Amino acid sequence: MNWSSYMPPLLEGAWVTVQLTVYSTILGAACAFAFGMGKVSGSRLARGVSVAFIEVFRGTSLLVQLFWLYFALPLLGQAVGVDLRLPPVVAGTLALALNIGAYGAEVVRGAIQAVPPAQHEAAKALDFTPRQILWRIALPQAIPEMMPSFGNLAIQNLKDTALVSLISLGDLAFRAEQIRNFTQDSVTIYTLLLFMYFGMALALTALMKLLESSVGRWRAGRS
Repeated sequence: MNWSSYMPPLLEGAWVTVQLTVYSTILGAACAFAFGMGKVSGSRLARGVSVAFIEVFRGTSLLVQLFWLYFALPLLGQAVGVDLRLPPVVAGTLALALNIGAYGAEVVRGAIQAVPPAQHEAAKALDFTPRQILWRIALPQAIPEMMPSFGNLAIQNLKDTALVSLISLGDLAFRAEQIRNFTQDSVTIYTLLLFMYFGMALALTALMKLLESSVGRWRAGRS
């Protein structure tokens, strides 16, 4: 077969990979901010929940998390009489988002805590509430510092999407393996796969750089 005949199914799989990356990165960023801010919260309950989330999802394999959500969760639901079956795309997105969210939460926590203590003290002297200090003082300075790390996490998340092929979700890796099994043309298939992931990673890097630049201008405008 001509290698060009491989492209239509690979492009279909690439589109699934792009959607998974976008959805899981956005949801993961939301988790990162929620649990990152929770870890520096004054509430003992919020800190406890945030620490538990971060340690569980950083301390276990993404592959195991994916399998647990897709295979084990429905069995747990059957035991309690609840239908907890997740479609492959939902299970894949959720596993990726929770995993990247746990790592991102530490990025958020570190950036917030890196804001100089003197600025917190000055805000308290101006009678700012803890919420006002967080939203008006800490986050505007912390968010630009988070962006390079979030960019790296987004790239890692893109590469991790290949794992969803193991739950029969038709992403790029799944389509490539189907074609390879049919044609036995491993060299061509895996070379195309390598370049397609590389191209998507370059596009995502450029997008994150653009976002980082926009955040930098937003911070400058608030100064």
